[in-house]
Amino acid sequence: MSRRISVSYQLSSPSGEAIFKRNDDPNVLTWNHLSKIEDFRREILHRVEMPFWKVLTYWTGTCLRALTWDPMIWVAMVVFGLVRYHARTTAEMPQVFETLGDSFNIEVIGGFLSFFLVIFVNQTNTRYFDMYKLAKASAGRVQDIAGLAAANFPRASAHRINRYMNAAHLAGYVGLGGPYKRKNFFDHFNKKHNLLTGAELARLEVVNGSMDLGSAVFKELITWCQKDIYIAQKAGHVDSYQVVQLHGKILDLRAAMDGIYDYCDQPIPFFYIHFICLLTAFYLPLFAMDAAYSSGWGDEASWRMEILNALLVLLLCIFVVGLRVLGQRMIDPFGMDLEDLSVLTYAITTIENCRIILASQDASDVNETMELDLSKHAGSSTDSDDSDTRNSSGKSDYSFLISD
Repeated sequence: MSRRISVSYQLSSPSGEAIFKRNDDPNVLTWNHLSKIEDFRREILHRVEMPFWKVLTYWTGTCLRALTWDPMIWVAMVVFGLVRYHARTTAEMPQVFETLGDSFNIEVIGGFLSFFLVIFVNQTNTRYFDMYKLAKASAGRVQDIAGLAAANFPRASAHRINRYMNAAHLAGYVGLGGPYKRKNFFDHFNKKHNLLTGAELARLEVVNGSMDLGSAVFKELITWCQKDIYIAQKAGHVDSYQVVQLHGKILDLRAAMDGIYDYCDQPIPFFYIHFICLLTAFYLPLFAMDAAYSSGWGDEASWRMEILNALLVLLLCIFVVGLRVLGQRMIDPFGMDLEDLSVLTYAITTIENCRIILASQDASDVNETMELDLSKHAGSSTDSDDSDTRNSSGKSDYSFLISD
């Protein structure tokens, strides 16, 4: 499966540094591009706890950039301006505006559009966090296998199945057909961490073709891991219960990654999105005309009402267009938007955690005397600390918790 990446604007850093222009070919992305975008994504995640006024000072990673490029906002504001210009230059109101003001209830359309927009955003938000959970579950299962293999397999066998699991994890994202390619993503990790040998890569290409064209390579690597478990069982390193446990973790990884592929293969139906866009295209200009009409005509025109209604039209445009753009941005969280999921972080932390697990040294023999002594004195320091909180009358003294 291969999907076209939609880059609707120039990606820039919070400081304004251009990273990726909308006219560039997404297929020429390098590791440096991906790494910089990942850094900015992680920085944006920390903004959610900032104070109200601090949040409003940002441009990158907000709705403002997308709103400025959306034509419907400008269409509505131009319609409002043209009607107000006509109202200021002619004394008699055209019949069409009298009819519009007397017989047309624009709020009805607005209510229906708001209803559909909220449903749309709710659906895409649910999809977004479901795919986040699947991505984190994939990383978790790789680490589970590393832990089980480190505890039961010989070191060499544990290292090999760990290589295959991490390679499968990376190959799963490459096969999605998004910005994460073998050249700019998989090969970087493979060169740094020696996940697959040249012979293994050649074998994958012969059997399954390009890694960028679907989940075949991912599925092949998963099968290699299952065969390694069979080899370990045959050698007597694991029993039948452990084999079931290991296979369960591997199949859980495959199921989680398959879930991501399923979501990416079936986005929100285009019919629904087209319906929302069509309603928006009619509703915003009509609302702008209605607001302009209610601002007065000829001698009854009021600058205050014009400014107030212009702000009202702009606010409604931000609401309608902003919700639609928000929903569309969350449809594919494995793309190039700054709001997308931090795939590089998931891959890096998974590989590093697996390395720590495999590097763990064997525990020393149990010292029964030391363990019993530790158990006997466990909590004694806590009891002493608790007694310090009681005053001479036997009552707890928590006056230090009360500020002056």
